[in-house]
Amino acid sequence: MRFRTSEELCEYLAGENDQVILAFSCGKDSIGAWLQLRRFFRRIVPYYCYLIPDLEFVERSLAYYEDFFETKICRLPHPSLYRMLNNLVFQAPENCAIIEEMDLPDIDYGDIREVVVKDNEMPRSTYVANGTRLVDSLARRIAMKRFGPINRREKKFYPIFDWRKERLTDELRRAGVRLPVDYLMFGRSFDGIDYRFLKPVADKFPKDYKKILEIFPLAELELRRREFLERYYETQRQR
Repeated sequence: MRFRTSEELCEYLAGENDQVILAFSCGKDSIGAWLQLRRFFRRIVPYYCYLIPDLEFVERSLAYYEDFFETKICRLPHPSLYRMLNNLVFQAPENCAIIEEMDLPDIDYGDIREVVVKDNEMPRSTYVANGTRLVDSLARRIAMKRFGPINRREKKFYPIFDWRKERLTDELRRAGVRLPVDYLMFGRSFDGIDYRFLKPVADKFPKDYKKILEIFPLAELELRRREFLERYYETQRQR
């Protein structure tokens, strides 16, 4: 079935099941998706996948959106957290044997959907909404043009697939909802532990930076490597 607009898509799926799950990242697209969903669905259950649990700057943002939307946000470990731990990313040697003994599961977003459905006593047919828009990238445009804004097999859909930047900005402004501090630090929502994210967190939220190092103790190498390269290039320029 073809959907000309995201409103047609949401109305159609809400007619099948008026409950929906929202993959919420604190990013502008997921905020826009939440604004759209509440026009059509009776019940919205959002979840946030954390790379590092209990980061203060993240929790402050989540608390704000819980208050704004008057809805509790489920916290769940990100699939990438298990993947990075299983691959011993930024791990000290003494941690490796312990992690391997833990035999952490390989999970995906389908597993997360099942957990949210079960924990919230939702119909097994409940779909997950994602804030992906077709204008985000050429690859997304091609994929969505080919397969459409709904994936029946994986039970996910894109409630703002046709929104352009201007509409998204206008929707956020009219709703009076703020973007998280992530956009001031990273220009996007927090979703990694490479230099782009580590440096701003280390500078602005040192307690949260220490929490990152508790799980990925060698992540500080990202900062030291950049400092080394900057000193090296500066030395080369002075020659």
